[in-house]
Amino acid sequence: MLKINVRGENIEVTGAIREYVEKKLSKLEKYFEDTSNSTAHVNLKVYSDKNSKVEVTIPLPYLVLRAEETSPDMYASIDLVTDKLERQIRKYKTKLNRKSREKGFKRMEFVPTEDPKQAEKEDKKFEVVRTKSVSLKPMDVEEAILQMDMLGHDFFIYEDAETEGTNIVYRRRDGRYGLIEANN
Repeated sequence: MLKINVRGENIEVTGAIREYVEKKLSKLEKYFEDTSNSTAHVNLKVYSDKNSKVEVTIPLPYLVLRAEETSPDMYASIDLVTDKLERQIRKYKTKLNRKSREKGFKRMEFVPTEDPKQAEKEDKKFEVVRTKSVSLKPMDVEEAILQMDMLGHDFFIYEDAETEGTNIVYRRRDGRYGLIEANN
């Protein structure tokens, strides 16, 4: 049985909400042989604009499942995040089964719940359809953000003028910017 730890921020976690979360997440157990040592960490947040955010993290021995969803309805967010987790599990299990067939393993423990053609469609999401080569120009973070905005991209790779390291600036969902500094 999957243990479920529900926490609330700016919201009191009522018995009804806790029960609903447990009911929805328990449906994910059918995909696994043993979830007795696993704990699902559920974080429920309510913002001042009345939107509800549900974050779920399930650390498993061989992967970490994580999904989040924001909507005006807490219960709808719980439904959407559960659907996302289910898609992640099916995708992972499909890839695992495909690799096991390629390597000649006899059988993997997996309960098939989807059409194999659908799994192939999902795999095509990761198909590389274009490759670009870029020369990194030394610049500071402000210039990199300006370049990114001028190009209309969500991220920009550049060489930091001071450290000579490779950095990436990106636009966050909240409209602000993030910086990733690569360790060389």
